[in-house]
Amino acid sequence: MEATEVRKLTELEDRHWWYRERRRLLARSIADLTPGKALDVGAAGGGNTRVLRAHGWTAAALEFGEEGAGVCAERGLPVLRADATRLPLAPGSLDLVVAFDVLEHLDDDKAAATGVFEALRPGGHFLVAVPADPRLWSAHDDAVGHVRRYTRQTLTELLTGAGFELGPMQSWNVLLRPVVALRRRSSTGSDLDHLPGVVNFGLHTIVAAERYLPVKNLPGVSLLVRCTRP
Repeated sequence: MEATEVRKLTELEDRHWWYRERRRLLARSIADLTPGKALDVGAAGGGNTRVLRAHGWTAAALEFGEEGAGVCAERGLPVLRADATRLPLAPGSLDLVVAFDVLEHLDDDKAAATGVFEALRPGGHFLVAVPADPRLWSAHDDAVGHVRRYTRQTLTELLTGAGFELGPMQSWNVLLRPVVALRRRSSTGSDLDHLPGVVNFGLHTIVAAERYLPVKNLPGVSLLVRCTRP
């Protein structure tokens, strides 16, 4: 991701509807886990790192780019600057790795998944979120540096191929998928934009409704899964 996009993300993530609800998804995904050592891969502004630390995890951010690492440091977060496909960590040293919207940026996502598997202790968990459905590809994906969008099958093959056991895979941002698809047909860049307060509130209300509706198996804009190193 370009430095300008990292800065834009950092400015948006505290209040933007998409990032707010994604942080809640992360908190819900770790609610039943005993806190330990965690790594937030591709942390950008460190929003998810802060969620982990707020829930008792000894968590650090990992960023490849100078800009993202600098933002995390400015926020007082422990940060490693390294390649996600070559984690600078001892085998079996982590209890949890989070990679929310990271794997789609990597040319070699298989190396990243294998590296995470090796860095986790047996019984450790890998939380993954990725953009779904190649049919939704647009200028937004180009602007934020995506290499691919995933299907349930391709994400399953990636993670099981690295050795993980998968929990239930769920779709997210299902209710707004038609709006996203329509908007991106004519988009010319990233969707990372400031929104009027009432629009931001309305979109958050819609996506938050998915917490209570049986839509997790329907087509969405993102896929989310928690998997385990046996």
